[in-house]
Amino acid sequence: MAGILVVDDEKDIRRALEYVLSGEGYEVDTASSGVEAIKKLKEKDYDLVITDLRMEGADGFEVLKKAKEINSSLPVIIITAYGTIDSAVETMKLGAADYIVKPFLHDDIKITVNRILEHRKLSLENLRLKRQLSQQFGCKEIIGLSESISKVFETIEKVAPTKANILLTGESGTGKGLIAETIHCNSPRRDKPFMSINCAAIPETLLESELFGYKKGAFTGATSDKTGLIVMANEGTLFLDEIGDMPPVIQSKLLSVLEAGEVLPLGDTKTKPVDIRIISATNKDIEECIRQKTFREDLYYRLNVIEIRVPPLRERRDDIPLLAYHFLEERSPLTGKKVKAIDEEAMNALVSYSWPGNVRELRNVIERAIILSSGEKITINDLPQKVRAGARTGSTINVELHPLKTMVAEYEKEIIVNALRRYNGNKEMVVKKLGIDLATLYRKMHKYGIKE
Repeated sequence: MAGILVVDDEKDIRRALEYVLSGEGYEVDTASSGVEAIKKLKEKDYDLVITDLRMEGADGFEVLKKAKEINSSLPVIIITAYGTIDSAVETMKLGAADYIVKPFLHDDIKITVNRILEHRKLSLENLRLKRQLSQQFGCKEIIGLSESISKVFETIEKVAPTKANILLTGESGTGKGLIAETIHCNSPRRDKPFMSINCAAIPETLLESELFGYKKGAFTGATSDKTGLIVMANEGTLFLDEIGDMPPVIQSKLLSVLEAGEVLPLGDTKTKPVDIRIISATNKDIEECIRQKTFREDLYYRLNVIEIRVPPLRERRDDIPLLAYHFLEERSPLTGKKVKAIDEEAMNALVSYSWPGNVRELRNVIERAIILSSGEKITINDLPQKVRAGARTGSTINVELHPLKTMVAEYEKEIIVNALRRYNGNKEMVVKKLGIDLATLYRKMHKYGIKE
């Protein structure tokens, strides 16, 4: 049932609109002033606002402005007298969906409201489908060919189709969030929500309300209901980053959700059933946290059905050239520069450096180098001093440079060769696993000189 807010300082018009629209099956609230309407807009979500243009205090312009600030997609219909049509047309330029001239016919109101709400329904459905497609096909790619990251790929392939909760461990900046998204995108939940939160970045009181939600009046400042991330992630995936920093009180509540399959928002007396998969991540030694009694052991075993260790960048040095060129292609257009390559000395420095900040640090270094570069190629002088020092004091690794397309082609060839080997040349199985058709497989085998 669509919710409509009717705003007019004339009592008879409010009553007439409420009568007509309620008779059409809509849920109608009314406000006798713009100030009252703005207050109600802050407290409740509506599907449509119908407001008079001329009112004392906050007029229709102000109601329109505030409605769009609160929800830019909320349609607003302006009611205007014949003599102020020019002003009503001006509101259309500011985002009003339509205007109605007094005196109006009830049938005209019904037709206009139905048309706008149908359009809103279609727009919201289109947005939902776009989000689903983005989740299903728009996952960011994990870049890497090294043995250590290949093991992560293999584990993802096995665990993604299951319902098992997963714990991602590893240093900061290794890409645990990207791994979590990849698991979700390759799971049966791919067309459902993927919600994430950093447990270390939010104070305890806010973290509790963000996760579990609350009812209006649950505490001072709770002026409206809030849906928590656990409910928002229903039938999908909830990613809890830095789980080792979650306060003990919230750990207990989360454990209750996992055991009972339902959540109780703050200030509510009714639980809500939820079906979520939890992927959590930490750079801490959780078993040590358990020994120090800062993390619940029973929650740990609930979260750690499958553990995936994400290797630091220093353990996958073979991937550094590919990652560096990936970030070069990604960041260069954003900086307005046309940097296309990394010279050999600079690449040797990148490969030799220890990367305490891992992949995140590499991305930042490449972006910095692009900005500082004076030509189309990153040189040793474009890199930070700490990275340059590694080239002089560390071992030199010879890296043969190729254009990014060539490196990606080599990556694709290796994937196809490995897939054919894994499935003993069974091409039907290979195309199924790779998500391509048989003709494409044969074309790529011919292109890369892969023998049957």
